[in-house]
Amino acid sequence: MSRSPISRVRVAFHARDGFPLEGTYFPSASGACFPVLICPATGIRQSFYFPFADWLCATGYPVFVFDYRGMGASLDVRHVRQSRARKQDWGQLDMPAALDWLLGETGASEAHLIGHSAGAQLIGLMPNHASIRSLCAISASSGYVGNILWPNRIIALLLANLYVPVTARLLGYVPARMLGWGDDLPAHVGLQWARWCRHPGYMANEFGVGIEHHYYDEFSAPVTVVAATDDPLATLANIEDWLRWLPQARSALHFISPENCDGRAIGHVGMFRRQHSSLWPELTRGLRS
Repeated sequence: MSRSPISRVRVAFHARDGFPLEGTYFPSASGACFPVLICPATGIRQSFYFPFADWLCATGYPVFVFDYRGMGASLDVRHVRQSRARKQDWGQLDMPAALDWLLGETGASEAHLIGHSAGAQLIGLMPNHASIRSLCAISASSGYVGNILWPNRIIALLLANLYVPVTARLLGYVPARMLGWGDDLPAHVGLQWARWCRHPGYMANEFGVGIEHHYYDEFSAPVTVVAATDDPLATLANIEDWLRWLPQARSALHFISPENCDGRAIGHVGMFRRQHSSLWPELTRGLRS
């Protein structure tokens, strides 16, 4: 039986520093559930999440997904090499602005947040984190390369120590698309990301230095982490390395195996692909209407 198409509304909004951002809103006719904000992974455009957002909206949740500054529709310059975006800006400015827009649009006092990788990692940089009802952290963990599974650890070490720093400084951006990562990255995003990945604790090494203010110690919404057993990045060690930043949050961890989807690989981004839609209920197990 065919399902009627879900409406999508293109949205232009601004971060607190005035930076123009773009997102897409999926309004729900039922209005019975708290809204959901989807925060993308590094290098992944909002459109990647549209099939999942359609499905989630059809279950009764108003959904908003957006592009970070320097990415996709929120790239405000002719070429990514001209972008001055930093990765911490995504958590300190862009995610809070998207949450504020969603709450203002729906009139809700709280929203669920589904964060994919970086979209969950950066949660503790949000000054309005108290308005988050629950966090579904998908493939989220510390990015420390020392905890990545072999042989992928070798590749990760080369990327963090050579490819990202060298290309960022020589080219003015990180050519990620040619490696199958998603979109090319602004130089400051790439350099900061690589610096965090080289040490245990990830971004926590910059607390009080490059990152002057954070709210990880205060974040108290329930956290549900969902990761794939064949994801070389979100290993148990890296997940635990990230969760220790959230001492006030009650957390639950669920691993999904390729056996749950006919043996097909899942990896770090596969759970949101349409061919893995049978897994989508697992990604929302932490939502509380």
